[in-house]
Amino acid sequence: MTLPIQDAPEIEEEIEALGPWFHNLHLPCGMQTAPSHPLGDFPAFKWAEISPSLPENLSGWTALDIGCNAGFYTFELARRGARVTAIDLDPHYLRQARWAAQQFGVEGQVEFRRMQVYELAREPEDLAFDLVLFMGVFYHLRYPVLGLDAVARRTRRLMVFQTLTMPGEEVESGDGAMTLDDRGAFLRPGWPKMAYMEHGLCNDPTNRFAANHAAVEALLRSAGLRVRERPGHEIYVCEPDASLLLQGEMARIVDEEYAAASGAKRPNS
Repeated sequence: MTLPIQDAPEIEEEIEALGPWFHNLHLPCGMQTAPSHPLGDFPAFKWAEISPSLPENLSGWTALDIGCNAGFYTFELARRGARVTAIDLDPHYLRQARWAAQQFGVEGQVEFRRMQVYELAREPEDLAFDLVLFMGVFYHLRYPVLGLDAVARRTRRLMVFQTLTMPGEEVESGDGAMTLDDRGAFLRPGWPKMAYMEHGLCNDPTNRFAANHAAVEALLRSAGLRVRERPGHEIYVCEPDASLLLQGEMARIVDEEYAAASGAKRPNS
């Protein structure tokens, strides 16, 4: 749909008033919110990588967009028929997203909420989403593994995970029989590891962690997620796999730690 010519100046003024924009949205009126984005047409080029890995028809699906920013991915999922819950901490981005939802005419399909990813742990126990987008958030978290566990426990069918990574594709892991004298293996390129950036990166103090590829896969497995596809650099399409979860006493210990750290309901309480 193209807006009447007389409405164009008003839309342009609203775009300016809501700026700056990190998502370059292609609005129905033909305008863009960030046409001079330093990354190019972002995040449209990321969506072009991810899109073929997701069902074209998401009717009947619920979706969660974590760190939704101005809502680019939210609107793409809604366009495919999903009912989307979109969360972000920044009220500036949420204002942009709510305004853009009106422009796209999808207000009835999306709900925007200001919340932390950790707060998912305190939502009703039976809450789960068919599709979760967990992109561009993990490496900003002070408690990244807690955040990943909270998200994984709310994923019913698919998760798209993206995070800042260290260079390299090598993968190596131990068998649990290592001794203290074997710790030199940790220095090899394919050993799962995360770099901690005490002072941030690119003048952003919330850029905290960069995992290598081996660590990303290991972390996803530890959260009960199996990587089924890698449609682009640093992008992992995953699905829950109960066989990857810890069992018995170790599972109980992890559940107790998760409940204590997150405020979730304790097991058997």
